[in-house]
Amino acid sequence: MSAKRINALRKKLRADNLDGMIITHLDHIRYLAGFTGTAGLLVISTKGAEFFTDFRYTDQARKQVKGARVTIVKSDPISALKDFPKLNVRNRKYAFSSEHITVAQKEKLQKALPDSLFIPADSILAELGWVKDTDEIANITKAVEVSDLAFERILNMIAPGIRERELAAELEYQMAMLGSERLAFETIVASGYRSALPHGVASNKKVKKGDFITFDFGATVNGYVSDITRTVVVGKPTKRQKKIYGIVLKAQKAGIRRVKAGVMAKAVDRAARSVIEKAGFGKNFGHGTGHGIGYYVHVGPRVSFQSEDKLVSNNVITIEPGIYISGWGGVRIEDDVVVTRIGGKVLNRAPKNLLAL
Repeated sequence: MSAKRINALRKKLRADNLDGMIITHLDHIRYLAGFTGTAGLLVISTKGAEFFTDFRYTDQARKQVKGARVTIVKSDPISALKDFPKLNVRNRKYAFSSEHITVAQKEKLQKALPDSLFIPADSILAELGWVKDTDEIANITKAVEVSDLAFERILNMIAPGIRERELAAELEYQMAMLGSERLAFETIVASGYRSALPHGVASNKKVKKGDFITFDFGATVNGYVSDITRTVVVGKPTKRQKKIYGIVLKAQKAGIRRVKAGVMAKAVDRAARSVIEKAGFGKNFGHGTGHGIGYYVHVGPRVSFQSEDKLVSNNVITIEPGIYISGWGGVRIEDDVVVTRIGGKVLNRAPKNLLAL
């Protein structure tokens, strides 16, 4: 599979009249070549591919890397390129991703290969990993199962007095025990007024009776992530809480119903957003309805009112509308959905009815 992905990238390089591409982003390297370590560099040319790493990863790289020759270097992989004259050819045009390289890394590249030209070519990687194969969908499905089960396991902990960080820690522990190799992203646990923060990562705040609590979290299995959001209430929900939750759930279901191969992603956003707008809370839903997930948590297609992406079979996207009322609280509900030619297949099984705990 790695060789197939590298060959597809190589085809794009030839089409753009580029001699090669230097990949620095570790998630891209894992997707293309299979390496899971924390130090490495992948150089793809129109004729071959070479992966550079240091002594610490000798055995790991030789076992994991597919589709590229492994070279062990003594210094950091970028600086070590200076020791390979075959790479430093005058006016050789190397593509790189400007979105995934630091200023320091770029300076090292220019110093290591002073006779080469470096051309930002983010478009070559723009749709990398958007369309999933059977194995990728199976890994995402397993990551979803891990996150769903972990969520169910912590429900009996939710009570007045517990801190958000305690809930986050137990959720993360349960995901690890169920097979998650790492967090998909920093866990969000936001209660009470903090649930109005779309990215309210867990704090030291104590949960109070009557609070909404929004959980947004994800597991990782074989490099592929899940991304789920559930909102619960501590104690008996008020009439207003029931109303807001019901609107968001209706919007989320409307967005899911619109998912289908060939549909514009912004049409999915419109389906969900219109429900919230008609209920009078349009100004309280300020982010996109969803995004693609895969070998990391934000890939394409983008599901927003600004998106020009079209859904195709085997995209895996999130549908996650929300309503956020400053000083009061908020609700978000999110599932992971596989795009098919006949509609959207929801992977999550965690309950979406309003849980009063």
